[in-house]
Amino acid sequence: HIYLSDLMRFMRQEEALKAMDLFEGAQEQNRVSKRSLKNWVVNAFRERKALALTLNDTKTAVNKLHHMANVVVALIVFALWLLILGFATTKTFVFLSSQLLVAAFIFGNTLKTIFEAIIFLFVMHPFDVGDRCEVDGMQVVVEEMNIMTTIFLRYDNLKVYYPNSKLATLPIMNYYRSPDMGDAVDFSVNVATPPEKLALMKERLMQYKEHWYPGSMVVLRDIDDTNRLKISIWCRHTINFQDMGMRFDRRELILQEMMKILRDLDIEYRMLPLDINVRNAPPINSTRMPTTWALNF
Repeated sequence: HIYLSDLMRFMRQEEALKAMDLFEGAQEQNRVSKRSLKNWVVNAFRERKALALTLNDTKTAVNKLHHMANVVVALIVFALWLLILGFATTKTFVFLSSQLLVAAFIFGNTLKTIFEAIIFLFVMHPFDVGDRCEVDGMQVVVEEMNIMTTIFLRYDNLKVYYPNSKLATLPIMNYYRSPDMGDAVDFSVNVATPPEKLALMKERLMQYKEHWYPGSMVVLRDIDDTNRLKISIWCRHTINFQDMGMRFDRRELILQEMMKILRDLDIEYRMLPLDINVRNAPPINSTRMPTTWALNF
């Protein structure tokens, strides 16, 4: 393991404390394990790769925008050159301007779409390559960013193309840029569970802080069907949900701890008793019944 004293040989105490906070579980255990160090290196590599892809896509988009600007400037310079050298008169420019109005009527919607896409890409810029986002209720990962379109990858690696002009009008939820996020676990117990067991269960659940921030809540939310207590655990993870696999791994650990506590305290859920009255049952006439069964009813 790597301890705080090991880091303080190479940096000041404040910097060593900040470095310890970067590793998973180091703050609770006051040491850095091999597993947490490996996870940190892998995450750092992924972020570096995503940053390189973002810079590459941004550079490509800037180059395309630069070419478009060069074409516009070249046309303006050519028109001024014709006017200065006398090859074109004012009447010629009036005629050309009328033709430009016709072209603007034809291509106006395209130009408007291009302008909205440029504003979305360079001014709003709600995501980068590699960010996990939620668009139209669908979780996707940003694969590629272009001037006109953005390419997303769905959970099954299906590529989804979205026009940037349409994305500018949609609410986009970015998991990567979000702070450490919260989660909830709902379960039910029998309404006849003694209050002492419920209090002990809440206390033990509150003590589990391996992947939570302090201040988690365990509350009795409701009573369903007069026999079921609905309980919720509201906790805040020490990560956001950019890595969805890590989120569910941590959620699994929480569920395992919760099941262990419920078994230790003998807390369970029982269905309501159901009375079944069978009257005037018809006689059974079958040759497939076991020989040990009595047929005299």
